[in-house]
Amino acid sequence: MRLQFRKIVACPAKYVVKLMPKRSKCWGVLHASWWPPVLVTDGKLKESYSSKCVEESVPFDKVASPTPPSIPATTPPVYFFCSLSLSIPTSSNLSIVQRSLKKKKKKKKKKKKKKMHSAHLLLEEPIRMASILEPSRPNFFPAMTKIVGTLGPKSRSVDVISSCLNAGMSVARFDFSWGDIDFHQETLENLKMAVKSTKKLCAVMLDTVGPELQVVNKSEHSILLELGASVVLTPDQAKEASSELLPINFGGLSKALKKGDTIFIGQYLFTGSETTSVWLEVAELKGDDVVCVIKNSATLSGALFTLHISQIRIDLPTLTDSDKNVISTWGVRNNIDFLSLSYTRHAEDVRHAREFLSKLGDLSQTQIFAKIENIEGLTHFDEILQEADGIILSRGNLGIDLPPEKVFLFQKAAVYKCNMAGKPAVVTRVVDSMTDNLRPTRAEATDVANAVLDGSDAILLGAETLRGLYPVETISIVGKICAEAEKVFNQDLYFKKTVKYVGEPMTHLESIASSAVRAAIKVKASVIIVFTSSGRAARLTAKYRPTMPVISVVIPRLKTNQLRWSFTGAFEARQSLIVRGLFPMLADPRHPAESTNATNESVLKVALDHGKASGLIKPHDRVVVCQKVGDASVVKIIELED
Repeated sequence: MRLQFRKIVACPAKYVVKLMPKRSKCWGVLHASWWPPVLVTDGKLKESYSSKCVEESVPFDKVASPTPPSIPATTPPVYFFCSLSLSIPTSSNLSIVQRSLKKKKKKKKKKKKKKMHSAHLLLEEPIRMASILEPSRPNFFPAMTKIVGTLGPKSRSVDVISSCLNAGMSVARFDFSWGDIDFHQETLENLKMAVKSTKKLCAVMLDTVGPELQVVNKSEHSILLELGASVVLTPDQAKEASSELLPINFGGLSKALKKGDTIFIGQYLFTGSETTSVWLEVAELKGDDVVCVIKNSATLSGALFTLHISQIRIDLPTLTDSDKNVISTWGVRNNIDFLSLSYTRHAEDVRHAREFLSKLGDLSQTQIFAKIENIEGLTHFDEILQEADGIILSRGNLGIDLPPEKVFLFQKAAVYKCNMAGKPAVVTRVVDSMTDNLRPTRAEATDVANAVLDGSDAILLGAETLRGLYPVETISIVGKICAEAEKVFNQDLYFKKTVKYVGEPMTHLESIASSAVRAAIKVKASVIIVFTSSGRAARLTAKYRPTMPVISVVIPRLKTNQLRWSFTGAFEARQSLIVRGLFPMLADPRHPAESTNATNESVLKVALDHGKASGLIKPHDRVVVCQKVGDASVVKIIELED
């Protein structure tokens, strides 16, 4: 019995075997007839090279496949009319062949369907809608994406901070646009006590004021502004704020504005609520005063309101004298891990801040995160990214400068650039409504998930934890949303895209980091353990977004300033707390990072015990370890026993 197939194949006919069923499913003799090859020119068949039909028969269970007659390599493209037939010994075997061919067709259809889902989102087919209602499994780490919480009046007690740490906060932000040094110092002392009681590391971020314009309301009385009425902005801060007069902290406002310009005033940056924020239009300039028409009714309450002028440059330094005073006193005293540089407009702003920090002892290790808040910062984004250690996408002020339909585009483009550069991207203003409500809106919940799918390293919570009614619940809910989004993050596509972007030849560290991630995914490892002194190797590993946690074992180094000995490592460990998927562990300083195999094994045992205690590692799990042994970098796979 024979099964017939007909196919036109390009020379050489290496795809002929794909027509046939798998050799493991059937057997027999394959007959191939190669009809006269023809030359194809402009889509038409021309003269043939020979008039003979070449025939060939091979056992189908062999690896070899039928090949067409040889044609000189210099000829134009040649096509063969190929007729294939398979002789099979029994009729029962025919059904096997037919079923095998049907399966091949189905597989091709499935492959086409999978390609439709090759985006940032990865969903398993078929999707069971009922699975959405299944409760999430609790983990030792609430999410791979980190949460930055701003500490303030509603979140400064030891109990609340402890609850925030347990809920998933890994970086505490101190916003100096309000409150004095003593107030923030007291809050920081409470944070230290909370860290000791919860045994959870927490980094400290100092957020500068920068060239931020503010309305000063010394009496703190509510100010009612009505649609259509006029209000005067004056630099005379001695005057009392009222519905007709608003004192501001900048004397050159009238010189920067012109008639028709738009001004926004709101409490704690942009809230989006028209009852607590107001839009003004410049009607007249009178010396240093600016007369404006109120475009919507609103009630302003509190001591300070942020004033933002859309797409207008304010001639103030990015790092003000007030900021420098706070950094050189409070910052030095507390060894801050991160400096959030507000209103970063140029790469020179970052360089100036780094030069200032380098003169302040240990603060030379402080990482600078450039805060992009206006069009000027967006325009110079690429050069800022090169200089900064990370980027904060401040969508509050930037959301006013940009048209609404462009905000998402900036977020996706900026996060992608940060990802490819291996620098943390932090997104702000995601659940504003939770300042007063226990649940986020549906749009906000989706916004958090999209930030994770875009590739963000961390979510920054501002007013939600600073003065919000539910700081702990906010952190908990945001962490849960992040964890769910991470489950459908298309890591395979991201990995390929990152490797392609990096290109070849890779640097030594980049090659080791990407190889460790690839190995961990292939063997389905539960964790990746990276030994590091500077933290760079661990950050590069996390750059490739492995699906499992990366435990960064920071090995301290001994250093001296000629007067006393000290160890490095604390900064590097805490600075890992803002990188997605990276979880630091400070090792014993008696075990250097580049040591003998025996001491490395003892540090590894401590790291494995830490993973077991936290529930990350279980018996028979596989663990990928990345470490240095002498001058060589080693990636090894360990399978644990009982």
